[in-house]
Amino acid sequence: MPAATESILVRGVNWLGDAVMSTPALIRLRQGRPEARLTLLSPEKLAGLWHRQPFVDEVLTFSSAENIWQVGRRLRERKFTVGVALPNSIRSAMELWLAGIPNRIGVARPGGSLLLTQTVPPRAGAVEMRKRTVGDIRRRIESKGETTFYPAAAHHVHHYLHLAAALGASPEAMPPRIDVSEGEMEEVRGKFGLLRAMGRPWFGLCPAAEYGPAKRWPAERFVEAARTLQEKTQCRWLVFGGAGDRVLAETIASDIARATGEAPLNLAGQTGLREFAAMLKICDLVLTNDTGPMHLAAAVGAPVTAIFGSTSPELTGPFFSPRAQVLRGRAPCAPCFRRECPIDMRCLRGVQTEQVVAAALRCLAGNAHR
Repeated sequence: MPAATESILVRGVNWLGDAVMSTPALIRLRQGRPEARLTLLSPEKLAGLWHRQPFVDEVLTFSSAENIWQVGRRLRERKFTVGVALPNSIRSAMELWLAGIPNRIGVARPGGSLLLTQTVPPRAGAVEMRKRTVGDIRRRIESKGETTFYPAAAHHVHHYLHLAAALGASPEAMPPRIDVSEGEMEEVRGKFGLLRAMGRPWFGLCPAAEYGPAKRWPAERFVEAARTLQEKTQCRWLVFGGAGDRVLAETIASDIARATGEAPLNLAGQTGLREFAAMLKICDLVLTNDTGPMHLAAAVGAPVTAIFGSTSPELTGPFFSPRAQVLRGRAPCAPCFRRECPIDMRCLRGVQTEQVVAAALRCLAGNAHR
């Protein structure tokens, strides 16, 4: 049994989707070290994600304005006994070193391993997401090959579990989880006027993707899918996005209003991260690209229909959720992992509106008990 004085610092990841995928590792670590104090170091922008999550005792944050030396000084005062670097980066290893943590654990990598006291060999079956070159993409198109598929064991959830296992935690996979309370859901229902449409299902739409346009299904197809689904289910639409997605969200919301005669509630840039999680949990269905909100929606328990283009659902899809349907366009060059497509977006354009509508209806049918 670990001593009660054991104090573990987990250096969290930097992006929403990755943070959600790391929750099984944090939960397993909590289970494996029930007597330890577990602290998570997180970018300030993700602080709301960890609010009242039972698997961490404390969350420390750092801002983009702080340099690594400032962060290290703050951490050194806490006298942590163990540090785990979830990101495979030199900066994360250096933060643990600057914090003076005697036991520092991370994945072995050139340069960064010198700052760790325990290196974990790369997991068997791991796949690195390398961007395909333009030349490789064109060669694959000309050869008329097949879409690349990866084994289920390559999913990134297993990467974080592999690190937690170095501390004796179980590496057994489980669905990512973010807890949202009924009180939080009631609060956002009141704030955004959702109580006025009780009795009709709420569907969420996440048409953006911060990574780049190669992950964004065409806007006009989102509009057509929204129109068809509203005809079939009498749903109301919520359009989600960040502050930088306001123009896209407004365009799609306006087009849906014209197509259906009923304006969606456009919430792009209007919610904090915690409010966003509560709004997603309220949804009876979330239609989304492969993006951070996709992971968050699945983790709070919403039924999800997700569309993949330049990325791989085997590596980052919501496959651990029983409430998810995943679609991908078949193309010889997919997945290319590029932010922008150098040819014709054939992977995304290969996903037809009818396929998405059918997947969404299957998603609903499988969750009729909600």
